[in-house]
Amino acid sequence: MRVSVLGSGSGGNSIYVEAGNTKLLVDAGFSAKAVADRLRLLGVDPEEVAAIVVTHEHSDHTSGIGVFSRRHGTPLYMTEGTREACGKLFRGEETIEAYRVGRPFLVGDVRVEPFLTVHDAADPVGVALVDQCTELRLGIATDLGRPTTQIRHALARCDFLILEANHDEVLLHTSHYPVSVKRRIASSHGHLSNQAAARLATELMHPRLAGIVLAHLSKECNRPALAEEVVRTALERAGWEGHLEVALQHRPTDLLDIEELRYRRGPSQLSLL
Repeated sequence: MRVSVLGSGSGGNSIYVEAGNTKLLVDAGFSAKAVADRLRLLGVDPEEVAAIVVTHEHSDHTSGIGVFSRRHGTPLYMTEGTREACGKLFRGEETIEAYRVGRPFLVGDVRVEPFLTVHDAADPVGVALVDQCTELRLGIATDLGRPTTQIRHALARCDFLILEANHDEVLLHTSHYPVSVKRRIASSHGHLSNQAAARLATELMHPRLAGIVLAHLSKECNRPALAEEVVRTALERAGWEGHLEVALQHRPTDLLDIEELRYRRGPSQLSLL
């Protein structure tokens, strides 16, 4: 199982995942051309993408889904609530498959397990993606107002995580945003701070967890080095030494091989698997 965050932040979000013979996207919040260009940087032909799994309707997650689907014949998977909320993106030429929270479905060799999140969207979800052949498990949870028991359960036992670390609490408080925007971001239906991300990451630690990518950083209220420092410090204090990096807005991460990252952790880790 391999994964790359094609880009993440308020300007657009998209994640590429491949497992077995299946390649898919979670969200496409850039233009269809930009998504295709970023895929090609990884050596991936956009025509090979089997599906786009959409988590919610906000434009930084959906702006390219309609055009990409029509241009490349890519099926879209989303809840009915999300489909209704972003209906203006469609022309009736797309193949759209509805899914429901708590009901896993298959896209080729990938089992998609959608779970409810807390965010100010019509029907927001996170997803766990499971390689049917190896049972490697990837958890994706951004746009979280707060981590609920259901979210923690869905992300438990993941071999790799993509988690939101949206803002630094001090930078948000001192930013030039209107008070209403600050309250929205910090609310239980907004976004996770670095500190909240660090707490969640340590709660989700277990021997098989090979890596974490921090995503959806605010351009105005966060810094990549700061987010990484806060989360890494918490994880190291808890005894975890896996792969940690921050996804940037303007370029993809490397195509990360989850199984390879697990083996890099050495014999002491392997003894626990």
